[in-house]
Amino acid sequence: MEKMELSPMRNMAKQKPEKPRRTKRVWRLKLNVTWQRMKKALKSGLRNRLRVHLASNLNKLPTLKIYHHDLAIIRPIQHVMKKKKPIRPTMPLEKLIQLPYTAADFVDRGDAMTPTKSPVENISTRWRELHGLHNWEGLIEPLHPWLRREVVKYGEFVEATYDAFDFDPLSEFCGSCRYNPNKLFEELGLTKHGYKVTKYIYAMSHVDVPEWFERSHCTWSKDSNWMGYVAVSGDAETTRIGRRDILVAWRGTVAPTEWYSDLKTSLQRLGKTNIKVQSGFLGVYCSKGEFTRYNKLSASEQVMEEIRRLITFFRDRGEEVSLTLCGHSLGGALALLNAYDAATYFPDLFISVISYAAPRVGNIHFKEKLNELRVKTLRVVVKQDIVPKLPGFILNTILNKFTAITGRLKWIYRHVGTQLKLNMLHSPYLRRDPDYTGCHNLEIYLHLLDGYVSKTSKFRWNARRDVALVNKSTNMLITELKIPECWYERPFKGLVLNQYGRWVKPGRQAEHIPSPLRIESCQEPPPF
Repeated sequence: MEKMELSPMRNMAKQKPEKPRRTKRVWRLKLNVTWQRMKKALKSGLRNRLRVHLASNLNKLPTLKIYHHDLAIIRPIQHVMKKKKPIRPTMPLEKLIQLPYTAADFVDRGDAMTPTKSPVENISTRWRELHGLHNWEGLIEPLHPWLRREVVKYGEFVEATYDAFDFDPLSEFCGSCRYNPNKLFEELGLTKHGYKVTKYIYAMSHVDVPEWFERSHCTWSKDSNWMGYVAVSGDAETTRIGRRDILVAWRGTVAPTEWYSDLKTSLQRLGKTNIKVQSGFLGVYCSKGEFTRYNKLSASEQVMEEIRRLITFFRDRGEEVSLTLCGHSLGGALALLNAYDAATYFPDLFISVISYAAPRVGNIHFKEKLNELRVKTLRVVVKQDIVPKLPGFILNTILNKFTAITGRLKWIYRHVGTQLKLNMLHSPYLRRDPDYTGCHNLEIYLHLLDGYVSKTSKFRWNARRDVALVNKSTNMLITELKIPECWYERPFKGLVLNQYGRWVKPGRQAEHIPSPLRIESCQEPPPF
């Protein structure tokens, strides 16, 4: 490699100073030359600093597989990275960013692109281990590829509760699901997982909120929100995973009343026991109203009724059945409460919980009771996310360090289960800005999961999940990828051009309009 030329400013320092000339013309010429050299040196320095910053992103990835036709591009970059020397200003930017994905990868040119899903393995012989039979010992560090795929799969089921939720405050169906149960997975591209939705879950919160918080345009329900769904694996997926899996996916916090419930930090006793849980979470899970359309039964009663029906149906057919509960944020807390209910009713049922960014839910007695009921819980958290440290961000963090003294106190929150901790700094695709809202986003979790190998390993270079999904509702991707922020929205804000040339807001198709009658599940599980 040719030696890099010294800055013109350095050459000037070596030259012997000439005697000053007294003519105005000479002085003007010398000042002009000096200014030009200063600009050139400053411009060169900024370019080198930019290249060093971009090259630092390369260290975040493990070594890529190098083919013969790529050597001409990659060899110069590796040479620069090893010797830590400034990069020649004439080197194009495309050769500086040696990431598996660049902005060009997101331009549709009609050719086949890298598959967005990992290979599907038959896990029928090891499904109990993957769902925590031995508390995931030996499967997290390093992360077993089969476990990674299963955790990402359940995360996508939870993400569906956000993608299908009607956020539009001007919509008469705000707070409902945009699609009916039979079309949910089809509309969201989740039929590949081989599950079928059998029932929707609705929840409410008994909270008095300001008038400007209320949904003034909503007519389908003033007090209920779509909170999740129950699904069951089809025959082909059942064969692959080794049992009939009943899935319950819980949505995280969206509605204002749910935010109010999250802020309640007081513990409430369950019955006459010493078990206590956060009162706000319990309120969302157990609230009901006689005069409501969708919550004459609480979310707890709705989901347990459907679980009992499906377990009875499939066990009568001689099938092995499992229950997997998953949720994000508030949904992770509801999944734990649901697990407590289900394990109490079905002590012989294999129950596992996979939560993402879930807060603490109860005290030490709640944790011990779930362990006694053999509920297996995997908590996926991101280091930069503050929500898993709540409630009691300061107090509980300090007191938990003195477990020998404070371990039996009934008013201290405790986490449940095994932790899988991720770090946003491991991904070279994510911005380094401290955006704590973005850190909590579920798509960030799924992106980090797909690239995670171990605490000491770099981001997985052959991660398959689409990187553009990170910016669905955030702005966390580096600008070099040129992916727009918060791109997941309805075209033209939901307006359509009608036959008369006017922009109007279309009504929902009749099959997608929520109905209290659909709360009652069908008499037989859907055919597979």
